[in-house]
Amino acid sequence: MRDLFFRPFRLLFVAAFLLSGRWAAAEESPHWVWLGDAKPETSIRLRKAFEFNGQVKSARLAATADDEITAYVNGHKVFEGKSWQNLETADVKARLVPGRNVIALEARNNTGSGAAIAELRIVDEQGQAHAVVTDAAWLATNETPNKWQAPDFNDQGWSAVQIKGDLGDEKLPWTKSITAKAFGSALSDGLTASELPEPAKNAKVPEGFVIEQVFEVPRSMGSWVSLTTDPQGRLLASDQQGAGLFLITPGHDGTETTVQKLPVSVSGFQGLCYAFDALYGVVNGGSNSGLHRLRDTNGDGLVDSDEHLVKMNGGGEHGPHAVILSPDGKSLYICAGNFTKLPDDITDSKVPRNWSEDHLLPRRWDANGFAAGVLAPGGWVIRVDPEGKQREIISTGFRNEYDIAFNADGELFSYDADMEWDLGAPWYRPTRVCHVTDGSEFGWRSGTGKWPPYFEDSLPPTIEIGPGSPVGIVFGYGAKFPEKYQQSLFILDWTYSTIYAIHLTPSGSSYTGMKEEFAVGQPMQVTDATIGADGALYFTAGGRGTQSTLYRIRYVGSESTAPVDAHNAAGQADRTLRQSLEKMQGHPGGDLNAIFAQLGNADRFIRYAARIALEAQPVDSWKQRALTDASLTPLARITAMIALARQGAAADLPAILTALQPIDVSALDEQPQLALLRAYELAFSRLGAPDDAWRQKVISRLDPLYPAKSYPVNAELAQLLVFLNAPGVVTKTLDLMRNLGPEPIPDWGSLVGRSNYGGTVGKMLENMPPSRAIHFAFVLRNQKEGWTLPQRQEYFQFFIDAAKRPGGHSFSRFLSQMRDDALLTCSPTDQVALQPLTNVSLFSALPKVDPPKGPGRKWTRDEALANLGEKLTKRNYDHGRQLFHAVSCSKCHRFNGEGGSIGPDLSTASKKFPPPDLFDAIIEPSKVISDQYASQQVVTTDGQVLLGRAVQIGDELHVYTPDADALPKVLKKSQVEEIHPSPISQMPVGLLDSLNPEELKDLMAYIISGGEKDSPVYK
Repeated sequence: MRDLFFRPFRLLFVAAFLLSGRWAAAEESPHWVWLGDAKPETSIRLRKAFEFNGQVKSARLAATADDEITAYVNGHKVFEGKSWQNLETADVKARLVPGRNVIALEARNNTGSGAAIAELRIVDEQGQAHAVVTDAAWLATNETPNKWQAPDFNDQGWSAVQIKGDLGDEKLPWTKSITAKAFGSALSDGLTASELPEPAKNAKVPEGFVIEQVFEVPRSMGSWVSLTTDPQGRLLASDQQGAGLFLITPGHDGTETTVQKLPVSVSGFQGLCYAFDALYGVVNGGSNSGLHRLRDTNGDGLVDSDEHLVKMNGGGEHGPHAVILSPDGKSLYICAGNFTKLPDDITDSKVPRNWSEDHLLPRRWDANGFAAGVLAPGGWVIRVDPEGKQREIISTGFRNEYDIAFNADGELFSYDADMEWDLGAPWYRPTRVCHVTDGSEFGWRSGTGKWPPYFEDSLPPTIEIGPGSPVGIVFGYGAKFPEKYQQSLFILDWTYSTIYAIHLTPSGSSYTGMKEEFAVGQPMQVTDATIGADGALYFTAGGRGTQSTLYRIRYVGSESTAPVDAHNAAGQADRTLRQSLEKMQGHPGGDLNAIFAQLGNADRFIRYAARIALEAQPVDSWKQRALTDASLTPLARITAMIALARQGAAADLPAILTALQPIDVSALDEQPQLALLRAYELAFSRLGAPDDAWRQKVISRLDPLYPAKSYPVNAELAQLLVFLNAPGVVTKTLDLMRNLGPEPIPDWGSLVGRSNYGGTVGKMLENMPPSRAIHFAFVLRNQKEGWTLPQRQEYFQFFIDAAKRPGGHSFSRFLSQMRDDALLTCSPTDQVALQPLTNVSLFSALPKVDPPKGPGRKWTRDEALANLGEKLTKRNYDHGRQLFHAVSCSKCHRFNGEGGSIGPDLSTASKKFPPPDLFDAIIEPSKVISDQYASQQVVTTDGQVLLGRAVQIGDELHVYTPDADALPKVLKKSQVEEIHPSPISQMPVGLLDSLNPEELKDLMAYIISGGEKDSPVYK
């Protein structure tokens, strides 16, 4: 992209003079300065005095230092910064006085080379710009005199600084991060982005489309994660953290794109929506977390005021996210991830509020502690009025749906996240597009407790996508695209730098979907998207502090782009029927005849809506009819019993079992069979275990069905029969496990060739773990009776064999914990006999490798980046793999199917992060720490200090330490003195410092390759 940032200032010169010399020209660049040679662990203080007697229209100071800086203007602290890679900025207009003024900086160097750089830009009432830049006229000392920041301090004994280099000098280690563009954006209220967007590199779109890079976001503007349009056709984007909210006016026909920071104090929006003559935004985390309304109070076209309408207790990557306008234009919909509590003062709920975990057998929390202790309802969608006062729950049971969107039929959709650590386990649920109907539940539960899509008390996804990190979604309405894409739902996957086009087809009262890779980058960490007024698809890339970019996709092909009517006539009658039932949800007074008429509807979404409407009515008004009405079909009876199990009392259990008893299971199709089994599970989990007489009756009814031809039916029969302690369940289940055959590749697995998942996912698909058998092993871990020693030996051998297959982050730990649970059900004699099997580690041993040859050095981010050069080629795969182990990466990180499980899987790191961001994460691991890997410091009452992921479960605190083989340390609440979030990553610094330049190239080539030997880095 051409450097056009300083166009507004290029001809502005100033004739005023400083006390120590003349003003710098407005376009003169600051210099990197220090006092002599920088030494580690030292600080210096710098001062610059100047005079200004004009009227100040605006004044901004920007500065940074390697490694830390604190800035003062006339003795007032205006900012501090802990990372030299980011320019700190402040509006200092209020701190300036007529006449003599002083800028004072305190700079600290922790390691390696050190330097500071700063510029103050003042614009007077005539619009002329005046600059004060770091240069040879600045004074410095390494002492700390009293009140050295004050304007009247006598600095005559201080020394002149030494210039280390000019801003932009390619030889300096800071140049790639701190640029003229960064200063330009930091010092001006607006900036020019580009006259002509450039074609995006390393990105692919379908034939007839072009993808363009509109704006490379300066680091000072943060990393953009949300995007929307306003009524004037302008774009609005927000940083993930505190850099601010920005207004973008896209350029057209040779005009320039301009970007302007808006004058509001709030930042960190993960959802933006223009509605009701205001900009609504959802802030993620901190005291501002929740729904805000921003308005333009002075008529200048810029929002400038903020109201915090709805406070939300949640933050981080699973906090509150999107806000969108309802189809009728009367309300707003908000979605949030599973770490976000529902807002206070909920006024209504389409979803019955007696949600529960609904597990028949004990669950295991995530083996690495993520989301341990987090209970239903999980992620949610609510509807609020424009004032945020009427708050209604619409849907629950999500893991982390970042965005939501309505189609032309007025139906809501989301793109929900997977738990990638579960890969290989039967409870793994891939990322999924969901049709979010009123009252819906999608079954996310923590750990092993995730509901399968066939559970009748939830709804299935429209389409499963596969592994990934869902972010923004948008329908193509308004795009100047061919008809097919105007009607598509575009969903963004951050992990795999992919935008999918989902093509929806009406199916009954819902839809089915087909997926198409629409845009793929390497890397291109997509975050959010919107359709611009010009008919282009605009989207942002960034997140987690990475380099952010604004892109757009335009159609330049020959097909018609005339607007189409996106409404679907197909399925309209079914959707209308479902919606009539949804209107009866959440309140009494519903038409019971209309509800009962649809409890047996073959359309799962319709009968689900009917059941939720039934549950909203007083139980006594429908219980007897549900139990005895002879006109009910078997499926209607089952649906009614699910409702009664969820809303009834323990005394209703015998009546429910009696009502289910006559149903001929063999006459049912698979889904009604699964519904029947789920009815039993809900009755027992919610209302209690049956007495022995009923236990025997249910066993006699279910045991002859086991095993069935269907895996899902067998999966639920196994749970019920173990719960009921059925004789012979061990023998039948082991026989079933033994004869399952090869594990089928999941439907989403066919994407591996096109999406190039590679790494852990690719290895798993090549050597599928026995996920179905793991389910049965997980169930059998609860069975205490009915075992022979040979059966125990076969069972425990299964864990050893399963652990040889690749899986996700928690796979091996899950197997180990399951084995531990099962061992507790064995007699002491059997425990001794089983030791040759139970003492075998289920964690892959790391290979023994030679240490790096060196000589090493203290690598900085920019020095390491410069060492890579423009392009890595002809590197050594085997040497890179050896170094990955030699510098201890594999102790904590999985890569290409091998390694530890403390840190993130690095197999796809190069798809998400370009080399500058990779080096940021490696050299400064504490700079940005993902929620999934954040740790806490726990201090016990006896003075013990534990570092790890701390999770409260009931009255206990479970601390998951970095030791991959260790069980969590369990503390009683009374044993805990205090808990502090740790700002320090568990990843140590200096991991690269033992490498010489060629070794660093081979290691980085290995990471960039994703473990693929045919990667371009080896050619």
